[in-house]
Amino acid sequence: MHNETHELAHEFPEYKEAIHNLKTTNTHFARLFDEYHKVTREVSRIVQDIETVSDEVAESLKKKRLALKDELFSMLKKAA
Repeated sequence: MHNETHELAHEFPEYKEAIHNLKTTNTHFARLFDEYHKVTREVSRIVQDIETVSDEVAESLKKKRLALKDELFSMLKKAA
């Protein structure tokens, strides 16, 4: 689990071009994209035991990442 990649382009390779286009043309998507990757880095640091937080905080971050990913995916589907 330590080596899981949650980069958006890795999660949705079929939308790689759409991800790039939306990042450059849609400020809302770009903001969510940046937030998703920030949360993903935080979760990664927790999973790798670089940073220690409570289980509740870790779960909250994972849920936030999932919600962001769902919203980004919805935007990608609409753009495609």
